[in-house]
Amino acid sequence: MINEQIRDKEVRLIGPDGSQMGIVSAKEAMAKAQEAGLDLVKIAPQAKPPVCKIIDYGKYRYELARKEKEAKKKQKVIEVKEVRLSPNIDTNDLKTKVSAARKFLSKGDRVKVTLRFRGREMAHMASSKHVLDDFAQMLSDVANVEKAPKVEGRSMTMFLSEKR
Repeated sequence: MINEQIRDKEVRLIGPDGSQMGIVSAKEAMAKAQEAGLDLVKIAPQAKPPVCKIIDYGKYRYELARKEKEAKKKQKVIEVKEVRLSPNIDTNDLKTKVSAARKFLSKGDRVKVTLRFRGREMAHMASSKHVLDDFAQMLSDVANVEKAPKVEGRSMTMFLSEKR
């Protein structure tokens, strides 16, 4: 809230230089802000009494936007990469998939390992869990099992993340 939008009887006022000006009426605070040629901005509305500051509102919004942009720049987005397997996969094919997953994990991504069942393979879902267990075992030096194998419809999924 800025300027005339502030409807409180009393506010704790902070001057343009950051000094405490004490508790004053909202009208008096507004008059001081106009006298300085700046805006009266409510900084902490939940405080008793609310805290208002005399500042240039445009500059204040610009600073907030810049801080937000800087914070966004510093955060790392963790992506989820998927590796799809079939229940009757051969050992060399499995090793190829393991090396792909190892590459994803080294880049800091999470890996979703999906074991897809088609047709008659659905009857042997329980006996195919060993494929995911072998996959996790092969990557045990670089990865932790974040979510254990779980059956969802026609597939069994497991999540792996990099060891810290």
